[in-house]
Amino acid sequence: MADEAAFGPSQLKRARYAVAAVFCVHGAVTGSFATRIPWIQDHADVGAGQLGLALAFPALGASVAMPLAGAITHRFGARNALRGLIVLWTLSLTLPSLAPSLPALCAALFVYGATAGMSDVAMNALGVEIENRLDRSIMSGLHGMWSAGALIGSAGGTLAAHLGSDARLHHALAAGVLTVLGLLAAQGVLDLRSHPDAEPPPHFALPPKSAIVIGAIGFCAVFAEGASLDWSAVYLRDVLDASAGLAAASTTAFALTMTVARLAGDRIVDRFGPVRTVRTGGVLATAGGLLVVFAPHPAVALTGFAFIGMGVAVVVPLAFAAAGRSGPNPSQAIAGVATITYTSGLIAPSAIGAVADATSLVVSFGLVTLLALGLVVGAGVLRSAEREGARGRSGSAGRSLVERR
Repeated sequence: MADEAAFGPSQLKRARYAVAAVFCVHGAVTGSFATRIPWIQDHADVGAGQLGLALAFPALGASVAMPLAGAITHRFGARNALRGLIVLWTLSLTLPSLAPSLPALCAALFVYGATAGMSDVAMNALGVEIENRLDRSIMSGLHGMWSAGALIGSAGGTLAAHLGSDARLHHALAAGVLTVLGLLAAQGVLDLRSHPDAEPPPHFALPPKSAIVIGAIGFCAVFAEGASLDWSAVYLRDVLDASAGLAAASTTAFALTMTVARLAGDRIVDRFGPVRTVRTGGVLATAGGLLVVFAPHPAVALTGFAFIGMGVAVVVPLAFAAAGRSGPNPSQAIAGVATITYTSGLIAPSAIGAVADATSLVVSFGLVTLLALGLVVGAGVLRSAEREGARGRSGSAGRSLVERR
């Protein structure tokens, strides 16, 4: 049974960079997909309500599959598990653009979400493990790398949309490149393995109580994030009559502000604490939602989406970091918080689509604004997580996600 001395500072530094690269690849897949949603909608010939239904399936697939990540890691080891899961995720990018109908699109997005969720849990658990061993905050920065990847992917998607390229070709090329990059990055993570006599984690388990409390604040953030990421391009195109290129740029603006805020997030959280940081972010996200709702011009809506991205940026990293220190099984706690946040992602696209179908997309983003306001009201739930994390840093640094052979 190994302790943290088994890995020296240089090994931990390399592992941190490797996990950061995996986060970047993971985000690039999401960004590549999100910018081509209008093309996929037209190709599958679905309306706003049907698109909202289809966009619920990634979160549904993730929620079903995420509890499996712990068992996969236990059996194959953290490095091998992450290597396999990140490849499945990158290759799944090709599926949605191939779907010719609503049922096929729902099935493709279910697989897309399942691979996303399992690789998400695996990489976050490794990130928390490294953070505990380094004894300093890195999770916001890691999620910043995810946002950087989403920015890169969305920038490529914006260019592809501007050129009018076929999303099937675009996604096939992107998936090939990202698969190679994901394999190379995963090779450098910590090679943690379960002790031969360790009891395997359950394939499915209810989230622990601590994960439910921590996940509540993440629910609001992910709803605003998912709605903006999936619907911003459609909003600009349908509500404000923006061009395809400008509509896709809304996703890029959203990803850019999230990237900057998350990369700076570790220092901000260390200085002001999780509660003040999340509460201030909630104010900013609420203001962004109001700009989107009352936007008279696409540029104003672009600014609003940017504000939403900046406001919700650090909430999910804080939730995952707190979950990873909330009990003896970080992977299970992270899977619990991830399940709650992905449930929000499940509700968001379908809720936006349903409300838009019944009323309008403007009313839908009024709902997003109310959820952003929830961050202001509910930020206090992180106060107990902050105290728990302060107590757990010294005591939990040696508790591994899995033990090294």
